[in-house]
Amino acid sequence: MGGACIEEGLPITTTTTPLLLNSKLSYSSDHEAGSSFNSNAESTDSSITPVLVLSTFVAVCGSFCYGCAVGYSSPAESGIIQDLGLSVASYSVFGSIMTIGGMIGAIISGKIADFIGWKRTMFLSELFCTPGWLAIAFAKDALWLDIGRLLIGFGIGLLTYVVPVYVAEITPKNLRGRFTAASQMLTSCGFALSYCVGNIISWRTLSLICAIPCVLQLVGLFFIPESPRWLAKHGREKEFELALQRLRGKNADISEEAMDIKVMTETFESESHSRSRLDLFQRRYYFSIIVGVGLMLLQQLGGNSGVVYYSSTIFTEAGFSTIIGNTSLAVVLMMSAMVSLLLMDVFGRRTLLMVSSAGTCLFLCLVGLSFFFKEHGYFEELTPYMAFVGLLGYLGAFGMGISGIPWVIMSEIFPVNVKASAGSLVTLTNWSCSWLMSYTFNFMLEWSPAGTFFIFASICGFTVVFVWKLVPETKGRTLEEIHARIAYRG
Repeated sequence: MGGACIEEGLPITTTTTPLLLNSKLSYSSDHEAGSSFNSNAESTDSSITPVLVLSTFVAVCGSFCYGCAVGYSSPAESGIIQDLGLSVASYSVFGSIMTIGGMIGAIISGKIADFIGWKRTMFLSELFCTPGWLAIAFAKDALWLDIGRLLIGFGIGLLTYVVPVYVAEITPKNLRGRFTAASQMLTSCGFALSYCVGNIISWRTLSLICAIPCVLQLVGLFFIPESPRWLAKHGREKEFELALQRLRGKNADISEEAMDIKVMTETFESESHSRSRLDLFQRRYYFSIIVGVGLMLLQQLGGNSGVVYYSSTIFTEAGFSTIIGNTSLAVVLMMSAMVSLLLMDVFGRRTLLMVSSAGTCLFLCLVGLSFFFKEHGYFEELTPYMAFVGLLGYLGAFGMGISGIPWVIMSEIFPVNVKASAGSLVTLTNWSCSWLMSYTFNFMLEWSPAGTFFIFASICGFTVVFVWKLVPETKGRTLEEIHARIAYRG
């Protein structure tokens, strides 16, 4: 890790040398969750302010919309098919077309956000999501259903990237994990709302309810500041300082944080302008790409989209009540997301990721074992409950870590000069794998229910190893510290 690493990382200038030397002296191990990086860490910690809370709330309204969209198709299925006379094939198109819109949104999300800013991108996304929900609510045939679902998919394809990045960029390091985890908690709340309320109200009413957080975000965006780091990147220095001061409080001393942001932004931007447009694929960003893309691949290949989208089918196959099962899954997922929010800045990202992945592995083995027993006629009265407990445990463990933390880490590890292209790549990976899992899951169940869940369990087991070997701990570090250390590691 000598001079070659520094050459491939940050250029040695009068402004960046102190940062790199500080990184080198305080760097002990990327795998130590509680390590300290600055002797004055406590003095730079910031408190919660009303503007910070409001800004985070407005941003995560988009995550709530995302959760509603993910959970909508399952409880609405019987009502839509009955009211509009759709075939199962037609409804399958409606259910899956959202992922197509999500992939399109993911491809351009980074560039749009980099060009117009995080606030305007969130505003743009809701200009697609809100009409999308209204198109579904008043649909008279399958065409309008599909158009509405496609619009929602495109909108949340933008939101899944923008929301965690915006929240990460506006929060101080001692609060960032907790506040960014709120995005996943609101996603789980939206999912739970669709699953629970969707069982007792009509699908049209449910779609109107799902449009409410979209409207709240549209209105709220007029009252929150733009990300200070985006403003700094685009040379809007006065607005940058005003936004940072609003977020930290009018009496807070922002001079040190502002200087760190300016130094790192100018450093990475000057490097970017002197190189090719394929800046993301320089050697010094390989580690970040492997971590970001790898976590998204493993998150989806562990089976979460299949379990969430087709939970009713799984419970039916297992011989368990779908209403009780789906409602329980929604509640457990929401509770586990709350646990993740509380523990994120206590135990760190790596610890929660490894515990979460190990838990999903064990509980998927239990589900696989229940179907194995059922196929061979063993413990016939017990197997439905084994499947139920296994699925509850799986979503509980999933929601505690691997569900939301990859998005948190994605928002932290890429510097400003490549954040747009990196964000698009990582988000596209997530949506593409989500489509793959939602498309192939039923075929896998027909092949072998037990084998399907044992495959997912093995991938979750591999995730533990991946996190242990490669994923850095980012708890307690500013974004600038994280970027300097990863560049130094480069």
